Amino acid sequence: MSSLSVDNVLGIKYLTKEDIELIHTTADQFKEVINRPIKKVPSLRDITIANLFFENSTRTKLSFELAEKRLSADVINFSAGQSSVKKGETLIDTVNNILAMKVDIVVMRHPNPGAGIFLSKHVNARIVNAGDGAHEHPTQALLDAYSIREKLGSIEGKKIVIVGDILHSRVALSNIYCLKKLGAEVKVCGPATLMPKYIESLGVEVELNLRKALEWCDVANMLRVQNERMDISYFPSVREYVQQYGVNRELLDGLNKEIVIMHPGPINRGVEITSDVADSDQAIILDQVENGVAVRMAVLYLVASKIKHQKS
Repeated sequence: MSSLSVDNVLGIKYLTKEDIELIHTTADQFKEVINRPIKKVPSLRDITIANLFFENSTRTKLSFELAEKRLSADVINFSAGQSSVKKGETLIDTVNNILAMKVDIVVMRHPNPGAGIFLSKHVNARIVNAGDGAHEHPTQALLDAYSIREKLGSIEGKKIVIVGDILHSRVALSNIYCLKKLGAEVKVCGPATLMPKYIESLGVEVELNLRKALEWCDVANMLRVQNERMDISYFPSVREYVQQYGVNRELLDGLNKEIVIMHPGPINRGVEITSDVADSDQAIILDQVENGVAVRMAVLYLVASKIKHQKS
């Protein structure tokens, strides 16, 4: 199989295992490209991509932008803070106005869950979801899985724990879908108040004790505490959270094995993980950032090749 089974990348939920593996093998080729002296390829020279960010983002936006430029696409950046959305324009109107400029692919981040799915039914362009509310963040899960595959050789049979604010995390949901499809065992760990009620129906176990979770796993993916999404207090204090769910050097050194530490960023240093963990050899956080560009190049390339195929 050399093409995706879907036209839009809206969530890992809608991708097959073969789709994920195709994205990863395509990313292998692009990773080689971005480590060359000349980091550009002309693959998307005739494709126009609009980045629509209705929510603040630094890393994801930069990563997509760099991926698009490495592929030689024409890029339009749209930030909702300075736009007609503030004047009451609807999402569909906003996007249709942009599409009137002959845009092929829309990369969108939106605070409302399902915004990408809604849009894909109403506009004539391919949609890549760059995060929708607390729902999904497919490219983050793809790059996380890619980074694990690169570090450990494969994902099948590996034990991965996702630690922290599971309730508000689109990264957690997409990671669970992705890792399960690739044959990993997944547990989630964090305060009971930050566990969604449906979590076990996704085939993952809940472990409330961090040390037990770390003793069990091969990889720990440490999530940021999303204070901006919390309208009430889910735990008594940051200090208490750190004592129960923060990873420090002493905790890692006390384990009977060496585990891989990941973090989707931005890191609250001293909260989820201490600096000596973040900057250690066990952490693959900077590899995740580099892999993010290669994986997003792969996603955009595969989505665009379906457009080209339909045009021809």
